[in-house]
Amino acid sequence: MRRSAAIDVVMRPASLNDSARLLAWRNLPQIRRWMYTDHEISQAEHDAWYAKALADPSRRYWVVELDGAPVGLANLADIDATTRRATWAYYLAEERVRGRGIGAFVEYWMIEQVFTGLGLAKLWCEVLVDNEPVWKMHEKFGFVREALFRRHALKSGELVDVVGLGLLAEDWAAIRDASRERLGARGFPV
Repeated sequence: MRRSAAIDVVMRPASLNDSARLLAWRNLPQIRRWMYTDHEISQAEHDAWYAKALADPSRRYWVVELDGAPVGLANLADIDATTRRATWAYYLAEERVRGRGIGAFVEYWMIEQVFTGLGLAKLWCEVLVDNEPVWKMHEKFGFVREALFRRHALKSGELVDVVGLGLLAEDWAAIRDASRERLGARGFPV
């Protein structure tokens, strides 16, 4: 667990106690809009997904807390020790925390987990092409657009494009200090 002193952000491992909150978040229109899943998720569907997610050693989940209140979720998936890569995603479910740098802190923290904590060589993600603020933020942290997956996801009955972004450990090493300084200037001691 890592804590920010100036802005009280905690990244804590997700647990079974978070299940109801995560189902509610996953069903928020502002979250579903950017996920591959469009439909409202049932309790049974969520329970099966969450039990599998918590038991799968190739996945890790963290609840993002601000000032002691849960506000979002971050995760690693497809953690592969052989290829030394993983995928990642996150969302901030609480509208009130957006625009305060919390997403940037989460991004930095997750990148550090991957390259420093796990010693992986690559972190990658997929973002709906219309979610420009998110893929642009990834690019600020050194991610490079590696792919455009055309008509890759079904959203509201239409096939939409998805951007594939990757970050290599050596790319992160080159910009890590600048990223730390940028977050430090916003009150995040990293």
